[in-house]
Amino acid sequence: MRPVIPYVAAALLFGLGVYGVLRRRNAVLVLMAVELMLNAVNLLLVTANAAPLATVSGPPAAAPAAPDAPAVDTAAAPPLTGQAFSLFVIVIAAAEVGVGLAIVLQLYRLRATIAVDDVPLDTHTPDTGPRAVVAAAPAAPARDGSASREPGPGERARGAER
Repeated sequence: MRPVIPYVAAALLFGLGVYGVLRRRNAVLVLMAVELMLNAVNLLLVTANAAPLATVSGPPAAAPAAPDAPAVDTAAAPPLTGQAFSLFVIVIAAAEVGVGLAIVLQLYRLRATIAVDDVPLDTHTPDTGPRAVVAAAPAAPARDGSASREPGPGERARGAER
């Protein structure tokens, strides 16, 4: 197998992802561009593992074995390091999507936009946090309707004792 074509495809995917991260203003599209870059790395890892190392370095030197040791064919079971690293990248990408979408949803709740350019990174305004939103919200009436009715005489007396 010639690994040139997958390497070029991985480079193009990674370049497209970098372009998307640098040029997009929408936070969801930025997350998609990061996913493109991670998939390019996965393609690169799997291709690098599948490329035959014998064509690069020549056939492996035969080690002297003990006369009674069983013969082990190393070509039958190649190491799967590229696939293992690719699996780790997929797990990290899934976690990144979860955290990224949570951040985007919180950004939309606070700012009513998911444009990355509108996020102030250089200033800190403590009154725009989630506690300020809760403090500014009007008190919700009780579900049983107790806030809408007048308290009875026994309830006034108990309230006065406290």
